Amino acid sequence: MIDILKISLIFVIILLLLRKKLNIGYVMLIASFTLFLLYRMSLESILKTCKGAALNSATLKLILALTFIRIFEMILREHAVLTNMMKAVKTIFKNRKIVAASMPLLIGLLPSVGGAYFSAPMVDEATRDTKMSLEEKGFINYWLRHPWEYILPLYPGILLASAISKIELHNLITVNLSYAVFTTITGFIFGMQEVKGVMKTENRLSKEGIWSFIPITAVLLLVVIFHMELHYALIAAVTALFLFYRYNPKAILSCLKHGFSLEIIILILSVMLFKEAMEASGAVKNVSQFFMKEGIPTLPILFLLPFVTGLLTGITIGFVGSTFPLILSIAGNTPISAISFAFASGFLGVLLSPVHICLVLTREYFKADLWGMYKMMIPAGLIVFCIAIVEYMILR
Repeated sequence: MIDILKISLIFVIILLLLRKKLNIGYVMLIASFTLFLLYRMSLESILKTCKGAALNSATLKLILALTFIRIFEMILREHAVLTNMMKAVKTIFKNRKIVAASMPLLIGLLPSVGGAYFSAPMVDEATRDTKMSLEEKGFINYWLRHPWEYILPLYPGILLASAISKIELHNLITVNLSYAVFTTITGFIFGMQEVKGVMKTENRLSKEGIWSFIPITAVLLLVVIFHMELHYALIAAVTALFLFYRYNPKAILSCLKHGFSLEIIILILSVMLFKEAMEASGAVKNVSQFFMKEGIPTLPILFLLPFVTGLLTGITIGFVGSTFPLILSIAGNTPISAISFAFASGFLGVLLSPVHICLVLTREYFKADLWGMYKMMIPAGLIVFCIAIVEYMILR
């Protein structure tokens, strides 16, 4: 019970500091050191945790990916590539809602948290002449990039869930498909109230419009088809753009300076430190054991263990890897209905987690009020969760 109180206190502090508009990087540093104090971690353990967060390969890859996303975006903006892309999307679809939703859905195919920072300027461009609030724009960018994680095997979470539960991947994808569909639907319901009508567009695609899709399509192909890690794909794409636009050394240096943002580096390091601290302190493990010892029935366990862990870590593989073995040991021969429900529960926690890096990056880009975004995220998440409950009851 004491762990529940400690973690609740930390999240209250996080939310209060975010409400005060304090930089998220500093908020997560404060949260991490509060965690160190509450769990009375030794100096040696703290230093080891800090070192683990800073030298973690995921941290370094994320910093590289976000850095080159900023450079990539800068080049595309300098040459009006994003503007031409949006004109092309408007010409193809015309419907304003589809245009606004298409970018996060497309970039969401990239299994990278950095994609949220990638699609944000596109959503901003598509909704520039609407009455949408910053929170609505942030919600669309965040929510509509995540339906794929329920069903796309490029994401490691669903692969890990299939491997641990020994359920065929295609069967798990089939059962999870309804969650992806309703996540998309709720994105339109709660985030598109001020988006109406059709957009004024060209009658046909221009050459610039067609070419504008090549840079992003190339990155998608490298990641999705050739399974290249995102940071390598972005480095390759940026290098090709430097050559294509004949950037001189001075212009390249300017782009690199723009990409290596101290704020972004602090942000990533602080979020990763918090996640490392949660593991090192034993907080996640202790909470899971608490629910088990209290003898809570199977259905609440299927919800609470993944949901709480997802909420604490903000990572899909975090709740799958840490709770699914426990769920299997508690529930025994767990059917696909239980695994799918547990996955939906855990991912709901991930989506609502204030430390989810996609949410952090989206909020930072739009300078949106976090609670304003939660007012849309919570009811949208509850609808998807209700679908999960109904499906669980039917499949049983």
